[in-house]
Amino acid sequence: MSEALKARIADVFNEPSCDKNQAKDATERKKGCSKPLVPGAAAGGCAFDGAMIALQPLTDVVHLVHGPLACAGNGWDGRHSASSGSRLFRTGFTTDMSEMDIVMGNGEKRLYRAIREAIARHNPPAVFVYATCVPAIIGDDIDAVCKHATEKLGTPCIPINAPGFAGSKNLGNKLGGEALFEHVIGTIEPEVVTGADINVLGEYNLSGEFWQVRPLLDRLGIRVHACITGDAKYRDVASCHRVGLNMMVCSTALINVARKMQEKYGVPYFEGSFYGIGDTSESLRMIARILVRRGVDASLIDRTEALIATEEARAWARIEPYRAALQGKKVLLYTGGVKSWSIVAALQEIGMEIVRTSVRKSTDEDKDRIKVLMGTDAHMVNTIPPREMYAMLKRGDADIMLSGGRSQFTALKAKTPWLDINQERHVAYAGYDGMVTLVAELHRSLTNPVWQELRRPAPWEVTDREAERTALLESAC
Repeated sequence: MSEALKARIADVFNEPSCDKNQAKDATERKKGCSKPLVPGAAAGGCAFDGAMIALQPLTDVVHLVHGPLACAGNGWDGRHSASSGSRLFRTGFTTDMSEMDIVMGNGEKRLYRAIREAIARHNPPAVFVYATCVPAIIGDDIDAVCKHATEKLGTPCIPINAPGFAGSKNLGNKLGGEALFEHVIGTIEPEVVTGADINVLGEYNLSGEFWQVRPLLDRLGIRVHACITGDAKYRDVASCHRVGLNMMVCSTALINVARKMQEKYGVPYFEGSFYGIGDTSESLRMIARILVRRGVDASLIDRTEALIATEEARAWARIEPYRAALQGKKVLLYTGGVKSWSIVAALQEIGMEIVRTSVRKSTDEDKDRIKVLMGTDAHMVNTIPPREMYAMLKRGDADIMLSGGRSQFTALKAKTPWLDINQERHVAYAGYDGMVTLVAELHRSLTNPVWQELRRPAPWEVTDREAERTALLESAC
């Protein structure tokens, strides 16, 4: 690992806006938050994967992976981020390094040629170059190559130094954010500036989720300058430093970007959520209050309250037909980060009971919010082994499990309804409309007649039981 990368990782670990970091002494703070990765343990993602997740939703740039082909294939487009315009981000670019490139030291030349070819074919506003383990180990200087390519070709080439061995996926999120702040944000001045401009950080527009929220802000006259990075354009992100407010959707990912924008450009930030009716309303209120404090017309607060009242009434009216069937149903929520509390709040609104919620990748602030919502930390768990999870579901401790795709087979083996709540899903759950969709999906899963059929004994099992009963009766006689 290069000294520059070590210094950047140390800077990310020394994040003053992180509650967990503030509680440590200087020695512990330098050690960082992430546990070292075990060779071969790829589950959960690496730093390269995290950087790709954070930055790939930038839709109009070339995302060029410098490394073997497998790195590009393994980390490509796992989040279904939607675009309203360019689809260049859906095209895979890689230098496809071979053993010969490694032995002969041709990595940097191969990278420059790939950048030149990508620019010649697609004419993107920028090229993002991702380092992987192999070029990082052999010492390829992607910073120098990107600087040279920018000067020679006239297109910004952004080095993303987040090789997989550097650490966890969450570290990769932050290293991707560091690259944005260092090389992109502030490099272009916006053409239009209004007092009601905001950025939304840590929102990736999964399955078009943010498109369910943006119309609400538009109706209030609040302009989303950049969604970082869902459905984002390079120019919007490069000029996003003149807004009046940053809203953090997931603080574990890009808190470093929000904090540095506040220090350098004076842009305040807060953390909110667009999952659930109550949290969506509270986020809209917070945006309005902060913008009014920064000079926007005070009527924004009244208009926000009127919008909230209208949308809440409309959402509850659409949810009412499902309420009786979902009331009191028990949920095992196995996710992490901001969803560990935002989904809890959403489910409690419709009367469902949370038996467990995982707090993987959750901050101390996330955990405090769970305690406020649920009254105790007894329901919080870090991880649940598959065997224990299966036993819980088999016993009927939960009526449905909400998790990512990797846990679905445990629920299906236990013949328990399951709903995808993580990034691989194809259904949008954000905002008021998203909450109605979530309720409808929960109802559809819980009332699906297939579960009753699955739990019914098979014909041969019934025959075996009848034979045993007959044998017992005959022996008794």
